[in-house]
Amino acid sequence: MDDFLRLSASTARFTYGAPRAFSFGDDGRLLWFLRSTGPTDAFDSLWVLDTGTGAETRLADPRELCSEPGPLPVAERRLRERTRLVAAGIGSYALSGDGLRAVFALYGRLFEVTAGKAGTPEEIPAAGPALDPRQNADGSRTAYVADDVLYVAPGGRVSPDDGARWGLAEFAAAEELGRTRGHWWSPDGVTLLAARVDESALQRRWFADPAHPELPAEDFAYPEAGGPNADVQLWVLGEDGSRTRLHWDAGAFPYVSDAGWESATEILLTVQDRLQQCVLLLSADPATGRTRELSRTTHPQWVDPLVPGTPARLPDGRMLTAADTPGGAARALAVDGELLTGDGIQVRGVAGVHEGRLLIEAGLRDPSEQQVLLLDPATGELTPLADGPGVHTVSAAAGTLLLTSAGPDGVRRTVRTPDGRELTPADLSEPLPYRVTPVLERVAEHGVPTALVLPRGHVPGRKLPVLMDSYGGPGAQDITADPRRWQHRQWWADRGFAVVTVDNRGTAHVSPAHTHAMYRGFSEVTLDDQVAALHALAACHGDLDLGRVGVRGWSYGGYLAAMAVLRRPDVFHAAAAGAAPTDFRHYDTAYTERYLGLPQEHPDVYERDSLLPDAPKLSRPLLLVTGLADDNVHPSHTLRLSQALTDAGRPHQLLALPGVTHMTPGGTREKIMALELDFFRRELA
Repeated sequence: MDDFLRLSASTARFTYGAPRAFSFGDDGRLLWFLRSTGPTDAFDSLWVLDTGTGAETRLADPRELCSEPGPLPVAERRLRERTRLVAAGIGSYALSGDGLRAVFALYGRLFEVTAGKAGTPEEIPAAGPALDPRQNADGSRTAYVADDVLYVAPGGRVSPDDGARWGLAEFAAAEELGRTRGHWWSPDGVTLLAARVDESALQRRWFADPAHPELPAEDFAYPEAGGPNADVQLWVLGEDGSRTRLHWDAGAFPYVSDAGWESATEILLTVQDRLQQCVLLLSADPATGRTRELSRTTHPQWVDPLVPGTPARLPDGRMLTAADTPGGAARALAVDGELLTGDGIQVRGVAGVHEGRLLIEAGLRDPSEQQVLLLDPATGELTPLADGPGVHTVSAAAGTLLLTSAGPDGVRRTVRTPDGRELTPADLSEPLPYRVTPVLERVAEHGVPTALVLPRGHVPGRKLPVLMDSYGGPGAQDITADPRRWQHRQWWADRGFAVVTVDNRGTAHVSPAHTHAMYRGFSEVTLDDQVAALHALAACHGDLDLGRVGVRGWSYGGYLAAMAVLRRPDVFHAAAAGAAPTDFRHYDTAYTERYLGLPQEHPDVYERDSLLPDAPKLSRPLLLVTGLADDNVHPSHTLRLSQALTDAGRPHQLLALPGVTHMTPGGTREKIMALELDFFRRELA
């Protein structure tokens, strides 16, 4: 590998040493976060910043607590995969209700630490390899999960022995619905709301490591499109042994995408129908389990899940929900069903209430940027808090704000206190090597966003082979003003390519109409927009050599790459396809059915979007890559396509990586890039 790839691998793509996982405590006085000690240190420690004094204190160092770390419990390893966590050490933590104490799991052991208290963290005795600890309001008790059982310390087991998994989110919720937890303390710290997950009806997915045939295979329950989902229930578990089930029509609304205590006498939960065309916000009585509907959001295609913070109740009791403006021009907010925002703003998240107004993240200009705004729920008036060039995010507590701004010159984090002071949590990560200024344009019939990155020092008039590098799938956005997105694309450009990225219809944050254009069909919309954008850019930028076009991608991007050379060899001349879901009949329920419907009802849609029937058409070089421990896009997807190509007599290359997951951690992604570079240089010469 060259110097850049070695640096990228050793710094986990320039993330080690950067503070993350921020939480406010003690009414905004304390800011908790995780951070390692430098750019090549993989082990995150737990820190706290006192916003009154500006002092940072490291409260827990994982290497001091576990000098000989053992393997992660399987459940925690899979949870880290769901949340895309690559750092070692302390992966996450949870605060007590007052924000003065934190608990965390470390290689199956539990620890508690108190801000301002001298000494090392105290270990909490656990019944087994533990994960996802949560403290009650006053920090006197900790709930955690071990071997699919929910426990409380001090105390003991609180979930019944009924063969189900208790206290954790099921695969569909954690991977696709944004809910990664499965138990919640009541405000009084006595009662627990817990998820009960029965996966007995699901098929099993198996993983064996061919590099270690002496080891047994792993398996887990997987909800395949068209098949059964996990049976998810919510129960209120009392300290006296009482158990109350929350009742809603789980047959019609099987997905629980959010849950939590609103007060000691009310639980709020968000449930969705299987096709995610109807989302209900329900109020539940923890004493009786009865629920009543507070709001209903519907959409003829699917209800977009990408507006965190909604639905929710405002301080005056009115309901805040997300909605599309007429015609699908913008994602908006509504109060009691009445639109609060219009076509000029794309709402992306609600971070809470600040100074009597809604604190929101939204796009006001180009979809590559994001602003932080205050929104008056009475008048709709907007007041910008962070609206310069770049991508701005926010979190808040008791008048204290944490603003993160990612722009051309890097990432800056600022704490603003109610008395007007500004503090900056130390960032110990490796500085970004490149200052990248991609050329951003909206092109072709549908005005899709595109980005072009050229080699530094490129001489106009010199023809360049083109490398298409896009994700292209729903729910994601490639083209943003965040500089971290462009480091590796600049590396590719400096190797002699014009790097083109396209957010085709179906991707996020342009407009609901843009996103929903992918409904009941991935392949045609994705490929048509990629080709049209490439041709439109080449018409404006004469140095793009359309006789030498490569395409690379991972996950849905791998699907796009393989599809490109299979279906449009007249445009694309070589492809490297990593972790491609080659046949969505074998992908998960919540993601696939949201966009394609049920395979039993729409077999033509699934057949049209499968790449396996295209195998005999391959006439261009194709490199297939898969991790053999990938529990998201199972390696069988790539192997099925490889088998179909072999059966059709079509030569191709296959790189199967033992022990590698979907995230390709530990420098694996950089090693793949080095191999891809050799592949494209050879095939596009």
